[in-house]
Amino acid sequence: MFDPTTLTGFHTWLSLIAILAGFFVVPALLKGHTRPGWTGAFLSTAFATSATGFAFPFTGILPSHVFGVVSLILIVLAGYGLYARMLQGAWRRIYAICVVVAQYPLCFVAVVQAFLKVPALNALAPTQSEPPFAIAQGLLFVVFAALTVMAARRFTRSPTALA
Repeated sequence: MFDPTTLTGFHTWLSLIAILAGFFVVPALLKGHTRPGWTGAFLSTAFATSATGFAFPFTGILPSHVFGVVSLILIVLAGYGLYARMLQGAWRRIYAICVVVAQYPLCFVAVVQAFLKVPALNALAPTQSEPPFAIAQGLLFVVFAALTVMAARRFTRSPTALA
């Protein structure tokens, strides 16, 4: 499958683990609480995924670098809000927003990779400029926009967010 001994394989495994962990962390936010083990796994692997993305050879700033920088900022803010500020005051909402928004680029890239590597999807959008690709990414954006708003509202109101 993905050889974890290569940079590409290691980067891919990190991103898959981050996405999986995010699938446990985000729903917990919607219920008003955290999942400590999953949160640590998400923040660390999402950070490592973004950081390892800069190890690939490049000659100029690419969209992936912009995604990487934004992701690193979001993950650092989420970690700071959780571990240093203990989700006090505005940090509760900042944490919830940053976690959900940090999960979005991971899923965005997963969709891109799926359209590149899954034959059935590639046949629908071989250049990723076709409507099926745009629809998939548009739906992903709408879902994450809604999740971000819901997490910010529900997690902020929860008195047991650390439970």
